[in-house]
Amino acid sequence: MRIKITSVPVDDQDRALKFYTEVLGFVKKTEVPLGEHKWLTVVPNEERDGVELLLEPMGFPPSRIYQKQLFDAGIPWTMFNVDDVDKECERLKKLGVVFSMEPTQMGTSKLAVFNDTCGNNIQLVQVL
Repeated sequence: MRIKITSVPVDDQDRALKFYTEVLGFVKKTEVPLGEHKWLTVVPNEERDGVELLLEPMGFPPSRIYQKQLFDAGIPWTMFNVDDVDKECERLKKLGVVFSMEPTQMGTSKLAVFNDTCGNNIQLVQVL
């Protein structure tokens, strides 16, 4: 058993695609129109055959409530590993990304949390 696709709920797939590709640096892997929404995935540029991130539209009303509650509580929806949290935070800040938690060492990791502009807190993790 292995993970092939994981998802992050987004309130606007086009805005999410722009943020996740132009700001975070992912590349679009799949885009299949499905009526009002689409099956839309991105992958890391360095791992084009790796795990896909589905930019999942929130068509199910309770998902909006859940997403908002997590966001308001400051809880990240998911996390992405990086080699250098400080360097990545500086790069993202120059692109206008807003952080709710600056790089902070916690045990054997350094963490930071930012707003993905699509309703989610996303955590960056550097394993020390």
